[in-house]
Amino acid sequence: MILLASPGQGAQTPGFLRPWLDVPGVADRLAWWSAVSGLDLVRYGTEAEAEEIRDTAIAQPLLVSAALAAYEALYSITPDAAGAPGGPRPDAVAGHSVGELAAAAIAGVVTPESALVLVRERGRAMAEAAAVTETGMTAVLGGDADEVLAAIDKHGLTPANVNGAGQIVAAGTVGRLAAFAAEPPAKARLRELSVAGAFHTEHMAPAAETLRRLSPGVTVADPAMPLLSNRDGAVVGSGREYLNRLAEQVSAPVRWDACMETIRELGVTAIIELPPAGTLVGLARRELRGVELLALKTPDDLDKARALVKEHSS
Repeated sequence: MILLASPGQGAQTPGFLRPWLDVPGVADRLAWWSAVSGLDLVRYGTEAEAEEIRDTAIAQPLLVSAALAAYEALYSITPDAAGAPGGPRPDAVAGHSVGELAAAAIAGVVTPESALVLVRERGRAMAEAAAVTETGMTAVLGGDADEVLAAIDKHGLTPANVNGAGQIVAAGTVGRLAAFAAEPPAKARLRELSVAGAFHTEHMAPAAETLRRLSPGVTVADPAMPLLSNRDGAVVGSGREYLNRLAEQVSAPVRWDACMETIRELGVTAIIELPPAGTLVGLARRELRGVELLALKTPDDLDKARALVKEHSS
């Protein structure tokens, strides 16, 4: 059983899309999605510097478009067949944070175009919310999980990402994060993340409201395969419920640890992480022993990925 995983914000690096433009059809899809999103995704994915693609309003559409382009290349999906029922798909799919929108399109819940419109508005709204108060995020690596959560709570922060494999991300105001850094949990290492704000916390409430307002007008279908939710790792069978969860998730913690537990319970035997890949297979390597893992970083990895799909697809 094979699962595709779509990464979240922070995974992007300058120029990561450049090699994908040589894959037939990818440049055309990115040109079309650039028109949909109102962003020059090709330029941002090939020429922009790290600080420019750190901007939430740019990073999020860039990540979703990259994941969808690689998925279509992996399964040899033509534009006419993208989102069509019964087309080639993985056995299960999950996304981390904004990666959930790519996962929704792969599962057939929304079209790629609807996913790009939603992520465009999500990115803009989250960027605006982040500008209201100076906030940030800090990864906590190692330490006792209960002690880490207690320390996060003590300093008035939110465990915005509970990623499993000994990684929890604390988020909140810069002042509270500084106090937390001055009194870190025992045996834990702290790493400040290069993000624009405290995502998946109360600070993103206005952005969640934006998506709640837009979601009812989106045409949805029920997922064509098991589709995992960041809220609690549940497999969601209703497309409308999944879209509602996506809106709420903007201001609620990401429980990737729960998603990995569900991946284990489903009997997944292989995971392919879509570009810009590396983060999620890194977590799975420490948490999901015996599962074959592949980070689909460049087109050079496509043959290996296709072989994995052929071997592990149900």
